Amino acid sequence: MSETALPALIQQMLQPEFYPHGVRSPIQLIQTHISYVLLTGDYAYKVKKPMNFGFLDFSTLDKRLHFSQEELRLNQRGAGELYLEVLPITQNGEQFELGGSGEPMEYAVKMRQFPQDTLLTELYDRGELTEELLIELAKTIAAFHRKTETNDYIRSFGKVEQVRQAFDENYEQTEQYIGGPQTQQQFDETRAYTDRFFAEQQALFDRRIVQDKIRECHGDIHLRNICLWQDRLWLFDCIEFNEPFRFVDVMYDVAYIVMDLQARGRSDLATVFLNAYAEQTGDWEGLAVLPIYVNRQTYVRAKVISFMLNDPGVPAAEKEQAKATAAQYYRLAWEGGQSKQGRLTLMCGLSGSGKSTTAKQLAKLTGAVHIRSDAVRKHLGSIPLDQRGGDDLYTPEMTQKTYARLLELGILLANYGYPVILDAKYDRQSLRQDAIEQAKENHLPLQIIHCEAPMEVLRDRLTQRTGDIADATADLLPHQVMEPFTDMEQPLVKAIDTTQDIESQLKDLA
Repeated sequence: MSETALPALIQQMLQPEFYPHGVRSPIQLIQTHISYVLLTGDYAYKVKKPMNFGFLDFSTLDKRLHFSQEELRLNQRGAGELYLEVLPITQNGEQFELGGSGEPMEYAVKMRQFPQDTLLTELYDRGELTEELLIELAKTIAAFHRKTETNDYIRSFGKVEQVRQAFDENYEQTEQYIGGPQTQQQFDETRAYTDRFFAEQQALFDRRIVQDKIRECHGDIHLRNICLWQDRLWLFDCIEFNEPFRFVDVMYDVAYIVMDLQARGRSDLATVFLNAYAEQTGDWEGLAVLPIYVNRQTYVRAKVISFMLNDPGVPAAEKEQAKATAAQYYRLAWEGGQSKQGRLTLMCGLSGSGKSTTAKQLAKLTGAVHIRSDAVRKHLGSIPLDQRGGDDLYTPEMTQKTYARLLELGILLANYGYPVILDAKYDRQSLRQDAIEQAKENHLPLQIIHCEAPMEVLRDRLTQRTGDIADATADLLPHQVMEPFTDMEQPLVKAIDTTQDIESQLKDLA
C-alpha cells in the first residue's frame, strides 16, 4: 500500500514531528490485516484497524479502546516491561495529537521497541535457535502457564463441543482449496481424524478440565511472537480479541512451537522443546491431547496462507509461492493424523552410566517422549526439580510409586502412538518384568538399552555432575547392584558403551 493510500492518521504517524520524543527516521510501518504498528526507535505504537471479521470485532472506537486495554493487561504476563500504556489520539482540525486532552478519535498501545533481529524466527534463520535456548523457552512457557488464570467459565471452553467448533469452521472455510493446495484425500482423512479424536476422546478432554489445564493462555505463541532481548525471552502479542482462542488447554500453546519447528523440518528440536516442557510441568499426560492441537495450528496456518489465493492484489508469483507453502502445511496436518505404532524403551544402568545422555540422543533421533524417573519422583513429592530431595523422597515406598507412575505414563503415551523412553535404573528384574508384561498386554514393542561404563568413570561423572535434577552422588555406587538379565530379557537388550560415540551405537535403534 502506498503512503498516500494510508489513513490520514497513519500518514501523520509516519512523520517524526508527530511524536513528543525523538525518533529514528525513517519510521517503519508494519501492517497486518488487523493493525498498524509503527516503529519509531525506542518505542512502537500499535493502532487497531476498524475491522469486523466475526471472530474479531474492532469496528467501534469503544471496542478498539477495550481491546487495546485488554492487550495491555494480558501481555503484562509474558512481556510486562514491553507494554507501557494505552494512549488516546485526539484531532484538532487536520492535525492529530498523541496523548492529547481533547475527545479521543483513536487509541494506540505504546510499547518499548525491541530489535526485529531478536525474534526467534530470525534466530532460527541464523542458526542460533539452539537446543539450550529451546529448553529455556520451555521453562519460560511453563512458568507463564503456572501463573495464568482459570475458573469455571474459562474451564467451560475445554468441552469437546467448544473445542471442535473452530475445527469445523476451518474445514468449511477450506473446502474451496480442494484440488488446489490440498487434495480431496488429505481433506477427507484430516477431517476424519479430528472427528474420530473428538468422538473417542471425550474422557481425555473432561480430564483436562478437571486437572485445571484449561487456562487463560497466550493463544498465539509461535516463534515470531517471542524474542530474545536483554538476556531474557519475551512472550508478546497474545490473543486479546477472542476468548475461545485464549481460554484453551495449555497444550494449545505448546502446539504452536512444535508446529513451527516441525514445519521447518526440525522435529529433533521440537522433541527437545516438548520433553523439556513436559518435564518442567509434569504434564506428560497432556501429550495425549497435544496432536489434535498441533493438527489445528498446522491446518490454520495452511488456511490463512490459502486466503492469499483469493486476494486480487497479490501478484501471480506470490500466489504460486503461497500455494506451495499452504500445500506443505496441509500435508503436515494430514500426516499428523495418520495412525502410529507406539513403543517402549527402558533405559537401564547404574547411576552415572549415561542413561539420560543416551536417552536424549535417542529421543531426538526417534521423536520419543523421554521421561526421567528423577523428574517423576520430584513431581510426585511436590519438590521443585532444581531442589535436592530429602530422605523421604528415596524410601522404598516412594521408589515403588515412582516406577509405577513412570510405567503408567509410558503405557498411556505409547498407546497414543508415541515412542516412549522410560529413563530409570531398572536395576531390578521385578521392575523390568512389570514393564515387559504390561507392554505385552498392550501389544507394544519393547526394548531395553543397558548403559555401561567402568566404575571409575561412573564415580567421576557423579562427582562432577552439576545443574542436573538427579540427586545421586558417588557415595551411593557401592550400594547399587544390577540384577542380571534373565533369558527372557536377553533378546530385548542392547548394550551401549557410553565411553564411546553414543549416536553411532544408536543408529540401528532409530
